[in-house]
Amino acid sequence: MAKRDFYEVLDVARDADEKALKSAYRKMAMKYHPDRNPGDADAEAQFKEVNEAYDTLKDPQKRAAYDRFGHAAFENGGFGGGGAGAHDFGSTMSDIFEEFFGMGGGGRRSGGRERGADLRYNLDVTLEEAFHGKTVEIEVPTSVTCDNCSGTGAKPGTSPSACRTCGGAGRVRAAQGFFTLERTCPTCQGRGQVITDPCGGCSGSGRKTQERTLSVNIPAGIEDGTRIRLSGEGEAGLRGGPSGDLYIFLTIRPHELFQRDGADLYCRVPISLSTAALGGQFDVPTVDGKTSRVKVPEGTQTGKQFRLKGKGMPVMRSSQAGDMYIQVTVETPTNLTRRQRELLAEFEKEASGENHPQSAGFFSKVKDFIDNLGA
Repeated sequence: MAKRDFYEVLDVARDADEKALKSAYRKMAMKYHPDRNPGDADAEAQFKEVNEAYDTLKDPQKRAAYDRFGHAAFENGGFGGGGAGAHDFGSTMSDIFEEFFGMGGGGRRSGGRERGADLRYNLDVTLEEAFHGKTVEIEVPTSVTCDNCSGTGAKPGTSPSACRTCGGAGRVRAAQGFFTLERTCPTCQGRGQVITDPCGGCSGSGRKTQERTLSVNIPAGIEDGTRIRLSGEGEAGLRGGPSGDLYIFLTIRPHELFQRDGADLYCRVPISLSTAALGGQFDVPTVDGKTSRVKVPEGTQTGKQFRLKGKGMPVMRSSQAGDMYIQVTVETPTNLTRRQRELLAEFEKEASGENHPQSAGFFSKVKDFIDNLGA
């Protein structure tokens, strides 16, 4: 498939200045970012296309070559042979994460400092804990800043020195015809600095592995799958870089009595045949640890629902609460005594269609159906 014009991709004029390009790029990157379009392959493809376009047009030399030769300027080895989008795409992605979402995956900073990776922690809570809310302590194994070198990676008393290959820039350039190639410095891996005398405690990385205890606040009414972000509690940055974030993913364990749907709760209660026929009442537990009384009217059928207003889950960040729905099922008696059988048989002899309107109506329809077949 032929590539679209880069100016068309960013929706800018061909004479757009640097400010207009950057503004258009931010708008498009926000629109098609994978975090805002989870599972959307088309949005992901457009996001990469936007990055490729901006990576080319923001560089004066690449833009001049593109304006003259179009996409052909980057084919057959031009500008590194991988196209503008392939040029340091990982770095571009990291920049976008940091600038728009604060979720960088280890983006490089000047002086060799790199942002730490974000971490994920899966936390299971009970329905009762989700109802009341609570503070829990979790143990998180992660990388923390080395206290021996304060995160510099260099042996105490020494400091990193500027890379001689790139002069501290982190990138090196080489001429190829009338093009100039720019690549990550192979000596310092783009950090701009090298450590000649590394710290013995962290082997020059500026961080070490350690288990930390963190307190996590679980708000009342939290739902299954909710994500809680703890800023700066992720992996420590490389060589003094900023720490990543920690994301807590909540899972609510299945309950033996209640099923949840949003803020509403559902509970299925079996009742006896006599209670359903004659009416009665029963007590049902609620998620707050109390009980509520449900009155059963005479002639209640299986599937009948009773609503307990405000007895469901609290709605987060509000004073509202959902409802609790009780669905009854009429239980057929088993293990009958001889006397119980006699009583039921006697009832069956005296019963009429008025006592069983649903079954009488059904079998009446069955009779009509058979009669029509024979007509």
